[in-house]
Amino acid sequence: MHGKTLEDPWTFVYRKLQEKEIISRTKIQEVDDSFFEKFGSILKQASQKAALEESTPLAPLKEAEEQDGEQKVEQDSKSILRDSDSGNETLLDTDSEPEEHDKIDRYVEAVGWNVDELYLEVLYEILHNVGGCDVGCEVGQLAMLSYIQEAFKIANDKHTELLTQAEAKEPPELMLNVEVVEAKDLVPKDPNGLSDPFVTIYLMSNPSHRYNTSVKSGTLNPSWEEHFSLPMPGSVQEDSLVLEVWDFDPAETVKEKMTKIFEVKGVKGLRKLMKEIAITASTGKHDNELIGTSNIPLKSIPAGGMNMWYSLSKKSKLRRQGVVKVRLNFSSEKNSQVAAQEHRHLLRIILLHELENSKVAPYWWCGNYSAAAEAILTQHVAQSGLSATDNCLAQWAVYCAVTTDHPLSFALFNILLDKITKPLQSGLINEEDVKLFWDGARKLLPTCYSHIRKLRKKTAGDKTVMKTLKEVLKILYKLSVLDAPESLDLFPVNLYGWLRDDKEKLTIHMVLEQAVIQGASDWFVHILDNNECKDNTEDTRLQHLIRVIQLVRSDLQRAVEYYDRVFVEVMGFPYSKALYGLYESKLASLVESEVVDVCKSLKRLRYSEGSTTTLAGGINGETGLGASAVGSEPLTMGTTLFELYLTLQRFLTLGQGLNETDWQSYAISKFHAWFFGGVAQWLDIAAYKALTRIEKAVDLDTLAPVDTNVKYSSSGVDTLAIFYQIKIFWQQLAWPDVEGCYTFVAKIIDDICRCCVFYSDKMASRVDNVGLVTNVFEERFEVTTDWCVAINNIDYVRQSLTPFVHELGMEEIIQKMCEARSPVEAQRCKETLQNVIANAIDTVRNKIVDLLEIMVRKMMPSITRFLMEGAELLHQDCSSMDRVMRYLEANLDTLYQHLNNENFSRTLEIVWEQLGEVLYELIQANLEHRRAKITRYIDPRRLSKSAAASLDAKRRPPSFFSNLHECLKIMIRSFRQDNKDTYSSETLKRVEYLLKLHGMETRELIHQFHLERWQEQQTIQEPKMGMLTVRAQFVDDILKIEIMNARNLTPADSNGLCDSYVRVALLPEDSFANVQKPKTQTHNKNLFPLYDEIFQIPLSPEQRRLTDGLIHLVVKDKDMFSVSNTFVGEAYLHFSEVPDTPAPISSLPQQLLPLSRPTSIDGEAIKALETRQGDRQARDFVKKQRAKFPSTKQFFSLG
Repeated sequence: MHGKTLEDPWTFVYRKLQEKEIISRTKIQEVDDSFFEKFGSILKQASQKAALEESTPLAPLKEAEEQDGEQKVEQDSKSILRDSDSGNETLLDTDSEPEEHDKIDRYVEAVGWNVDELYLEVLYEILHNVGGCDVGCEVGQLAMLSYIQEAFKIANDKHTELLTQAEAKEPPELMLNVEVVEAKDLVPKDPNGLSDPFVTIYLMSNPSHRYNTSVKSGTLNPSWEEHFSLPMPGSVQEDSLVLEVWDFDPAETVKEKMTKIFEVKGVKGLRKLMKEIAITASTGKHDNELIGTSNIPLKSIPAGGMNMWYSLSKKSKLRRQGVVKVRLNFSSEKNSQVAAQEHRHLLRIILLHELENSKVAPYWWCGNYSAAAEAILTQHVAQSGLSATDNCLAQWAVYCAVTTDHPLSFALFNILLDKITKPLQSGLINEEDVKLFWDGARKLLPTCYSHIRKLRKKTAGDKTVMKTLKEVLKILYKLSVLDAPESLDLFPVNLYGWLRDDKEKLTIHMVLEQAVIQGASDWFVHILDNNECKDNTEDTRLQHLIRVIQLVRSDLQRAVEYYDRVFVEVMGFPYSKALYGLYESKLASLVESEVVDVCKSLKRLRYSEGSTTTLAGGINGETGLGASAVGSEPLTMGTTLFELYLTLQRFLTLGQGLNETDWQSYAISKFHAWFFGGVAQWLDIAAYKALTRIEKAVDLDTLAPVDTNVKYSSSGVDTLAIFYQIKIFWQQLAWPDVEGCYTFVAKIIDDICRCCVFYSDKMASRVDNVGLVTNVFEERFEVTTDWCVAINNIDYVRQSLTPFVHELGMEEIIQKMCEARSPVEAQRCKETLQNVIANAIDTVRNKIVDLLEIMVRKMMPSITRFLMEGAELLHQDCSSMDRVMRYLEANLDTLYQHLNNENFSRTLEIVWEQLGEVLYELIQANLEHRRAKITRYIDPRRLSKSAAASLDAKRRPPSFFSNLHECLKIMIRSFRQDNKDTYSSETLKRVEYLLKLHGMETRELIHQFHLERWQEQQTIQEPKMGMLTVRAQFVDDILKIEIMNARNLTPADSNGLCDSYVRVALLPEDSFANVQKPKTQTHNKNLFPLYDEIFQIPLSPEQRRLTDGLIHLVVKDKDMFSVSNTFVGEAYLHFSEVPDTPAPISSLPQQLLPLSRPTSIDGEAIKALETRQGDRQARDFVKKQRAKFPSTKQFFSLG
């Protein structure tokens, strides 16, 4: 209970949030009536439900006339033709029993006109019953007579008359038929441990009349299979049949017996051999030796005969001497053909009587007669001398004829076939009986095939149904392996009106296939007849097609689950595959034209953009979407068309499983092509509706995060939900054609990319006017969470593009393209799609950058104003700098809290980039009086008086720039994420350098110029003014410099030579004002002078520690009148390049310095100096440097 108390408040809050979410989503979906959900998740759920329903087999077909049994097949050809003259209708759709008068007619037909003779014969056999332990003994003679009178429907007077005649006839002359089959486990009688057995049989009442089998040499398990007929004695009850098994002993001499010494087996065998030799030697006799004997009372042999093992015994021997197997039965000397014909008539009469009395259901009777009937039939078989094969053939012929009127159990026919097949294949049956057999088969087959055609009337999976089907198929299989006579027409047209006339001899397998197909065809017609289309609207027609396919699919599902295995196991026939082949062709014919018509009727979506009406979307054209409302063109599309698509897709999947190797030959395998126009239309509509929903989602967006754990709002989620539903729709289509697949995926990707760009634009417009704060003192922009969420939303949608494309299966499509077409073409398609995606991602990323730039640009006026006031009053009033810092800190903190790291870093880069641009404009404005340019960032009316006045000044003092530089450094240190002083923005780097320059005093700028000249010297690869060789070193606070020589000096005199010397100075000049400036001796008329002079210049410790100290070496040409000297070139040596060592200077390496002269005023330092026209020092220095510029004239400088 305690846990529940804690949980309930959270459950309540969660429910409220869910309600809010549902309300929001509902508003979005109202824009397009849940267009995307209908075709995405809702359609998927419906498809899954339909697939589940399709997998459930249908109930059996119910008909008013249907009963438990199978339909009857009339034997009368006229009746059959009347019921099936079309050849396409189901044979005799009623299973009703034959009428009573029909039954009476069939009795007459069964008996014929020799009923009295047959009845008299049966009475005679009952009176002279044979066999002892038989069912006839149990029934009794009176019961048998009563039964036969009832079965033959004989009047009492007639019965008495015929019975009297039977009693007056002589007893029958019967024979006892004996077949000696084999013996086992005989006792050995020969020395080699074996015997040479043979059998002697005789009746005990007549021992002189003996019958012997052949001798089987050297075996204890002989096999004879030899037949004997013994005349029956008068007294069957007291007589017996005697079986004796002997060991044959051939006539051999003593010498011949001695040769068998090596064949002796054991001591007992040796003893037997010695005994035989002794008897032969003494008497010369060769008597056979009895192995064992067995007595069989004749009264124990039943009338139907028996097959039995009997034990062999011998007097004085307790142990069994072996066993012998014999077959025994009675027979008469009656003509076999007559006897077989009589038995068939009798069997038919008794069977019809049994069926009438038992009221057994169709297909249930399996050969079980009543006791009286069984006894009568057994006696007739025995006394007629019919063999087991004769009896089975008679049963086969009668049962096949009767089953057309009253269906018997199919298992009964299988049992008979098992008994008849071997004699048929062995050729043991005469031609007449073979014809009789196939006549019966011809009558039985229509019932078998009819059962197969009518399988749908049965309950699928029922044990009885499955057992019956298996029995039917076994009958067909067993008949199919037998060779029917060439002249036999096994499938007459009058019995098989539904068979196709292929002008070829039909086989059982061929007719089985046609029966299966005909049954399916009838079922298909039944489906159409019982599921008519109610009206002619497109949606209703499509729903009708879906229902038909579902019903067909259900029938196939039933076939796969229950029947297919039985057909394959027994007949090797792919039942489900055959059904599918028929159904798919009929469905293709039914569905294709309808779908194509519906897709053609779909109109291309049109929208208004200004005065132009344009097609929206399209597979092969450009797509543009206007903001105006769509006109009268339909923007709705029902899901029924795609429900039909998915239904066909599932149907084809079933076919692929049934025919894995050749399913592409099916007409329905190309069903997707029928829907091409419909899919294209849907994508057009989806593209338009996506933009419409996005626009609505942005309008409804409160720009509040949907959850505390994320930084994006509802419109981002809504936009991705659109993409998700489109993806579900596409995945359900599973478009099989790789080229069409590529076409559609390319369009989906293009549309999604356009949606992302559209969403970015709408999101940017949504926040364009957010964040402006206006009061009487100022107007400024403040970054709000709305801006951050808008940026996050765009980025969230951008990040979804790549995984979305992956989930569309682009890689799989490209792989299939490679297999179907060529790797080159597949790669080209891949690159095309990748370019579309990359361009969209770049475009959206640029949209984010643009939005960030817009946001930062809105911040710049306030930052510029604060910076200008800070530059004016930095050391007088700290509040101005505090204001800019607070402003930046507040806005950047909002960005940091709500943007992701990448976008926040990007924002900082933009801040510094735009700040650099603003500062650059400030610098230029204060250097060149660019009032118009700087006012684009700020309103002069919003500045302080001193800051506003600065806009009109032509030039600001160095302190202004120095203060501005200090402000910048404070900002950088405060807001750089990496806490470094380096600048990622090139503009900011340049601005910082300019601020540093313009913030310098003139003397500092002059030294900066010399530093720039020294840096320029480092880049000279081929000196044109010559080279100067020097050595220099620091020894404590003394600078030693050796001027060694110069090379390739530029001629300064008209004679092409030069009178050169070198002046040495230390820079900056104000730091070394008290230091001497030594110079070398003049070397006249020499372009390669050797100076070889060493100078020592003492320095103060402070001078020695200067980090940017320079040694300035100037080479000049001395004029002969000493009025002016010509500047030849100059070189610099930085203090950092001078080693600090006490070693002799001669041991130091020489330093070759290229001579050069300034060539322009492109350097930043000289430009800064030029701006200081009011500063004499700067003006004079610039003038002096200009004098050094190269010219065709001589440049002079005072020494």
